[in-house]
Amino acid sequence: MVMENALGLLAGEWEGEEAIATTRWGEGGPAHGCFSARLDLGGRALLMDYREERDGKAALQAHAVFTAGPGHDEYALHWFDSYGFAPAQPAPGHWDGARLVFLRSSPRGQTRHIYAFREDACELALESSFDGGVHWEPVMHGTYRRVA
Repeated sequence: MVMENALGLLAGEWEGEEAIATTRWGEGGPAHGCFSARLDLGGRALLMDYREERDGKAALQAHAVFTAGPGHDEYALHWFDSYGFAPAQPAPGHWDGARLVFLRSSPRGQTRHIYAFREDACELALESSFDGGVHWEPVMHGTYRRVA
């Protein structure tokens, strides 16, 4: 898939099932996630609202701003969530032809966001590293489908 700007792939209304891993941040288990995303600023920015429910109750909410830079495959992610994670700087990202990949860094470690696209779905994998990227631990995997 050749695109000038891959952010358009995330635009729309999505929902799906998630598998949360048990991590230092909390217990694992199944969850339901949904997000609404829209392009803005002439397609150079994507604004996303995300909600996760566990056992029928709100578990995590996030606002994300994705931007496409002037260079080919130059992307950034600004992530704000109800756990209190606020970016000191944007997470750099790239489009590898099939996936949008971002790497968030903070004093608490690194989190890699991997958005993969299939014909009928978007998959998101989150992984964390606490040793500078030597080892990665799964955090969450979700499969989302567009909703009308």
